Amino acid sequence: MPTFTDRTWLWFAAACYLAGFVLGTLAVVRERRLSRVLMYFIVSAGFALQTFGLYLRGLAVKGCPLGNTFELFQFIAWSAISLYLVIGATFRLSLLGYFTSVLAAMLTLLSLSFPAWDASRRVNIFGGNAWIEFHAALALFSYGVFALLTLTSLMYALQVFSLKRHRLHGLFSFLPSIRELDHISLRLLAAGAALLTASLAVGAVYWVEDTSTVNITKLSVTVGVWAAYVAVLILRLRSRLVGKRLAWTLLVLFAAVLLSLPLVGGGQASAVAPAVSAP
Repeated sequence: MPTFTDRTWLWFAAACYLAGFVLGTLAVVRERRLSRVLMYFIVSAGFALQTFGLYLRGLAVKGCPLGNTFELFQFIAWSAISLYLVIGATFRLSLLGYFTSVLAAMLTLLSLSFPAWDASRRVNIFGGNAWIEFHAALALFSYGVFALLTLTSLMYALQVFSLKRHRLHGLFSFLPSIRELDHISLRLLAAGAALLTASLAVGAVYWVEDTSTVNITKLSVTVGVWAAYVAVLILRLRSRLVGKRLAWTLLVLFAAVLLSLPLVGGGQASAVAPAVSAP
């Protein structure tokens, strides 16, 4: 009987997300309304498989799996999916499930396709400090919120395009209203900024006691991401950055966040996080 590793279960999860993408694309091409129940089921199955894979990885590394670029991409995808499973049911946005499956498939398959991202795993990267582990998990979960925010921003940009070009068929006919998307995006932006603020506050309590544990690169990148999203939130609340400009700003900002992940993929200081070769 074959032994499935954590990566095997994560491949199964990626396959579910890819199936959601394919089925959703076929429905859009045929101009048929996507079954919200079916999409919810497929994404939920992928979420369950990914959760189990990350659980096995957590047992192997003796903590929350956030020690390399591969694990960071997986955790962000997991966070975005978990949030969708709540928001999708609350707001009844069937098309959001399609876009979420596209994002999850992209992040999971991309991370699985680059073995170098998972060539070494850091064991016990938080040194048994529950507060630092909570800080890191909270920060990455806020990135998941920003990932979902990116999807609603993309839907907003598509809706604006469809209205200006009078294209109201196919994918465009299933998009939520501009007002609904703006309402959801503002909530997600505020929630993501609040979570990242809380994460930095938790980390600061520990860092001020032992500044030698601070990874300057990681801290600088995280604070930069926090400052950018807080600035965007303030501009949005003051109606200085709205509509299509806001949507495109959020799309570009999240792309920058993904590019910055390799800089924070080393976990905590190497003295606390010994690296081991992945099996």
